[in-house]
Amino acid sequence: MNQVISFVDEQEVVRLTQELVRIPSVYRPDQPGGNEERVALFVADHLRNMGMEVYYEEVVPGRPNVIAIYDSGRPGKTLLFEAHTDVVTEGDREVWSYDPFGATIANGRIYGRGSCDTKGNLAAAICAVKAIQRSKQPFTGKILLCIPCDEEGMMIGIKDFIRRGWADQVDAAIICEPEENQLCITQKGAMRAILRTFGKMAHGAMPLTGINPNTRMARAILELEELERKEMARLGEHPMLGWPSITPTILQAPVKGDPQINVVPDQCMTTLDIRTVPGQHHDVLQAEMQAILQRLGQEDDKFRATLEVIEERPWTLTAMEEEVVKAVASSYRELTGKEPVYNGVPGATDGTFLHKAGIPILTTGAGDRHIPHHADEYVDIAQLVESTQLFALSALTFLTQPVKV
Repeated sequence: MNQVISFVDEQEVVRLTQELVRIPSVYRPDQPGGNEERVALFVADHLRNMGMEVYYEEVVPGRPNVIAIYDSGRPGKTLLFEAHTDVVTEGDREVWSYDPFGATIANGRIYGRGSCDTKGNLAAAICAVKAIQRSKQPFTGKILLCIPCDEEGMMIGIKDFIRRGWADQVDAAIICEPEENQLCITQKGAMRAILRTFGKMAHGAMPLTGINPNTRMARAILELEELERKEMARLGEHPMLGWPSITPTILQAPVKGDPQINVVPDQCMTTLDIRTVPGQHHDVLQAEMQAILQRLGQEDDKFRATLEVIEERPWTLTAMEEEVVKAVASSYRELTGKEPVYNGVPGATDGTFLHKAGIPILTTGAGDRHIPHHADEYVDIAQLVESTQLFALSALTFLTQPVKV
């Protein structure tokens, strides 16, 4: 099976990565063409030219998923490679040393927005399939490519993929994200919530004629900080994921209308970015936060607050004994002659929802994990080629293992 490695074309991987980076796919709903459509059309055409069975499915207008199948023609398992098409904003172009959508090659790297997260890995997955095609190595079952929109947002692409039934046929998934080719078998969960405190407008010179929601919000935030400390003490530092956290991010008062220094607002709002680790249960955590608000209301009859969870992504943990983990680990040893490094993903990926759908997942791919979303984002070419080889070898290893009965 290691013969497939010789069919990986470095120049092809580099060229495809550059072509993908040069198509901006930042979601900008206020701009014509500000979505993933152009890059999805490009990818779909590329996969059709490879002879794959391709499906182009709009999730919402202008935001499509691309799904492609490479079928061995023999009964067997289905392995999914997943890599998203959207990228985050480039921000202030003046702080970039290179054109963020130029895909410049320098210092053995490809620079540009999405080169690391995760268009390089998308190119690697596609080129891995192409290497398998060229090698004519026999295998059983299918390779399924899921190339969704909106991973950087609310993950509507992968949710649509699952809703349409595509995940039902998948036995395991490799999530192609920048993890320095480490084997990530766990990832943090996430809860995103909006906390509101309510008051009554008043003159800043006579605040007692109103109710100040800001001081009430301050109390709530300090109580949530104490809950965070308790969870950290209870769980300790996870060896792969670090600490759980409850982080207030946006703080706004008033929520509507213009702020004024001599006016007590009627409402205060904060958003909470809550990151969870194995051992935490989201329903329990939400109940504890609600209990805090209830207690604050008992202590202060003017305290009114609501907590709304707007998104929930459970933490994931894949057992070392899962076939996909063993397949990628043995492929890594065969490819590099070294033991793989096991790790965890500090954030959430589309794999979160695949895991929730009952699919064993492993996250790996090229790119420094600290580089995504930075100016001068880059991916090392040598590591990108290694990822392509790893993907190809892992697919053949997994799809030549006996089918469980």
